[in-house]
Amino acid sequence: MPSLHPIRVGVMGLGRAFTLMLPTFARDARVQLVAAFDPRESARTAFARDFGTAHNSVEALCADPSVEWVYLATPHQMHASHVALAAAHGKHVLVEKPMALSLADCDRMMAACQRAGTQLVVGHSHSFNAPVRQARQLIESGRYGQPKLLHAMNFTDFLYRPRRPEELDTAQGGGVVFSQAAHQVDVARLLLGGLARSVYARAGRWDPLRPTEGAYTALIDFEGGAVANLTYNGYGFYDSDALMDSVGELGGRKPQGAHSASRQKRAACKDEAAEASQKAERNYGGSTYLADAGLAPQAFQHFGPVIVSCEGADLRLTPYGVEVHDAQGVQLQRLVLPAVPRSEVVDEIWSVARQGQPPVHGGAWSRATMELCLAILASDRLQAPVVLKHQVQMDNVCP
Repeated sequence: MPSLHPIRVGVMGLGRAFTLMLPTFARDARVQLVAAFDPRESARTAFARDFGTAHNSVEALCADPSVEWVYLATPHQMHASHVALAAAHGKHVLVEKPMALSLADCDRMMAACQRAGTQLVVGHSHSFNAPVRQARQLIESGRYGQPKLLHAMNFTDFLYRPRRPEELDTAQGGGVVFSQAAHQVDVARLLLGGLARSVYARAGRWDPLRPTEGAYTALIDFEGGAVANLTYNGYGFYDSDALMDSVGELGGRKPQGAHSASRQKRAACKDEAAEASQKAERNYGGSTYLADAGLAPQAFQHFGPVIVSCEGADLRLTPYGVEVHDAQGVQLQRLVLPAVPRSEVVDEIWSVARQGQPPVHGGAWSRATMELCLAILASDRLQAPVVLKHQVQMDNVCP
């Protein structure tokens, strides 16, 4: 049974990403949290109380013999050096998206793991979500012909959630392209086969007080003739979760007025320090942190409306499964909800760690996603299409 030999996970960074993954790690018997590091003393104290050893440095965490895999959830700009450190200590790594901030750093991470003989998985991205995998299986079945067009959109309050200063600095990995396009691009690449050819994009920087990209739209050509149209707007007015049965990104019911509430909270912050403190206090170990209630998910997590138009049907991804629109009408192919949210992430690292399978979201796949995200920024800067050179096909989509 999985519980007899769980994957021993050490956590590097107990911030927002860990807060979102904690319900998965804490409730999936295939994972055991054994150690952690975070610069915040309150987070280390909470982890030592709840789970295991709290280290005072990233080096000590990576050297801990009880740690088998490192879940790396440090700021984006630190990913490359921290993956190299973990690999040098013989640890496998699950690194949060985005993989890195440059293709050179992606190469550095892959090379470090290759030298050490360790595994590298990048996630969570929403391409792990079960409805995305279900849609890919329907496409691969050939039942509806070839995919020709993918439309994805997401309108959120991303830019007005509490942010540290570097999260509003594109050079340090801030803005919606690094943090959010990684989700949308990963979903589109998985559904359309992975081999994107070029991208033509525009990005929006419309608030001088939040001086980074808050929106983008991209047109992506794929091998085989399919095209993806991706749009993201994080400026906090319209809420596209209304098109997802009012289910929010994390699978729960979305309260009305959530976006305006985010803007009001942001306006109440007096300065950058107050905003950064507000963010820290809502995370694990903070004074306003709310622990997971332990309830089974109400719906699957999602990243906004996604429709794939095939030759014989339109496939709409929903929080409950895939809705097929074809000549016979409309049918929802409903999936059974898991008892643990984001269990698809553990499915993948379990298949790698205990079953010897190659990762789906491995280094080469995730570098290709980052290439496309960087190309969105480059295309906007150049006001011209950008040709892609490092794309790879997904060979292990539905193990």
